[in-house]
Amino acid sequence: MNRAVVHQAASLLLGYPDRDWPGRLHAVRSALEPVPGADIRLLRRFCARVDGTAQLELGARYVATFDRSRRRCLYLTYYTDGDTRRRGTTMAGLKALYRGHGWRPPADELPDFLPLMLEFAARTPDAGERLLVEHRPALELLRFGLTAYDSPYADVVEAVCRTLPGPGPATREAALRLARTGPPAESVGLLPFPRLRPVPDAPHAEETSR
Repeated sequence: MNRAVVHQAASLLLGYPDRDWPGRLHAVRSALEPVPGADIRLLRRFCARVDGTAQLELGARYVATFDRSRRRCLYLTYYTDGDTRRRGTTMAGLKALYRGHGWRPPADELPDFLPLMLEFAARTPDAGERLLVEHRPALELLRFGLTAYDSPYADVVEAVCRTLPGPGPATREAALRLARTGPPAESVGLLPFPRLRPVPDAPHAEETSR
C-alpha cells in the first residue's frame, strides 16, 4: 500500500544525512521506482534534487533547515506544547503508545521526532495514521515553513500529508492558528529544547525567529 511505503521512505529521507546517507538514498529510490502515485512522485523529486550533493554539505543544509528555526522543527509536539510541562506528558503518552504496539524506538531520540513517528506509522498503519492525524496541524505548519524556505524537504512532508485524510478547512485553520501564535513559551522545570546534532558553521545561518 502506498501509504506505508510513503511513511517508511519519508522516515528515512527525513533522518540526518550521516555517513550511510548515500546507501539510504539509493535504497529509497530503488524501492520507489515501481510504485505509482502523486505522493511517490514528490518523494522521487526530493531524491533527484539532493542526488549528487556531498554528505557534509547536505548535513549542513539539514542543520540549517531544521535546527535553526522554530517554524521548521521535526519535533512535532513543540508546535503545540512548546517548552512546557505539558510537552513531557505528551511525550510520555507517545512512549506508552509505542510500547503498547510492541515497538521500542531508539532510547537516544525523543518520541515526537517525525522520522520515528513515520517509522511507527509504516510498521503499524492504523495506529500510525491516527497519530499523524492527531499531529496534522504541526505537520502542515512544518510544510508551510519548508515551502517558504524553498527547501526540498517540503516535498517529503507534503507527500506525508497527502497520505492522510483531509486536510479539510478545520485542520488548515488549526495550522494557521499555530503559525500566528507559535508554541507556548513556558519553560519552567524543563531542560532547554534539545539539539541532538553538532551544528557546523553555515554560511547563511538564520535567526531562530524566522
